[in-house]
Amino acid sequence: MPVNKYEAFMRAVEFGSITRAAESLGVTQSAVSHMISSLEGELGFALLRRGRGGAAPTAEGESVIPAIRGILSSREQLEQTASAIRGLDSGTVRIGTFTSVGVHWLPDIIAAFQADYPNVELKLMSGDYHDVEQWLSEGSADLGFVPLPTKLGGELTPLLKDRLLAVIPAGHPLADAAAFPVTELEHEAFIGLLETSDRDARGALTAAGVTARIKYTTKDDYAVIAMVERGLGVSIMPELLLKNCSERVRCLELDPPASRIIGLCLPDADRAGPATRRFAEYAKAWVRGQK
Repeated sequence: MPVNKYEAFMRAVEFGSITRAAESLGVTQSAVSHMISSLEGELGFALLRRGRGGAAPTAEGESVIPAIRGILSSREQLEQTASAIRGLDSGTVRIGTFTSVGVHWLPDIIAAFQADYPNVELKLMSGDYHDVEQWLSEGSADLGFVPLPTKLGGELTPLLKDRLLAVIPAGHPLADAAAFPVTELEHEAFIGLLETSDRDARGALTAAGVTARIKYTTKDDYAVIAMVERGLGVSIMPELLLKNCSERVRCLELDPPASRIIGLCLPDADRAGPATRRFAEYAKAWVRGQK
């Protein structure tokens, strides 16, 4: 079966829409519908439920997604190997990343890489820690930035030890302190990320034996900062994420200090394509150059 049928199905699942899948592939809506219908006919069961609310995988569709991801991943590895033979003039690398790396590292890393390899396509997949680890474990991403330690296997490279800082409103009584006592968080309204995303703050609190009064939770890092700016509470966030913060917040070292380690993961290093490995080399070199 032609691989473009699998790609059409996965794009429809990703976007929840036949129309958006068609736009991303640069083909007509009817072409995507035809490819998916053809694939359903070959497999012998329906893959998508189509309705006014969009498109969603059936139970049978969900069950074949891991196998289809594997087929698409193998195709990309083949393309990368062929590209290496031709001089790495094409290929696709799928990169999993979380906010701070996506904002403060990847633009420069990508610019350096694409200057040398302009025909390699880079697909960015941005989410929280949980999202990135899931994409890597299921094969949706070829490499990704992850917090260490991690349960993921493969090739893991520590890149940076990143301090965790207290983020407080500029008018807070401790705004001019040398450090922020973690024990103080027992008396403050705390703004945190969802549990699957918030292992940094939770780890610092647990290590200090402190239970914070969590008043608000969100999945958006910058929403946390905005809420602190408005005086709605305080938080703990990584230093990398806090670059270029506004004057309406203060970022203080924690007492006791805490940090996270940002790493790069190639989940299947032995099978990683040449473009994936080369991008990983560029990422490591760029980070080393910032220290």
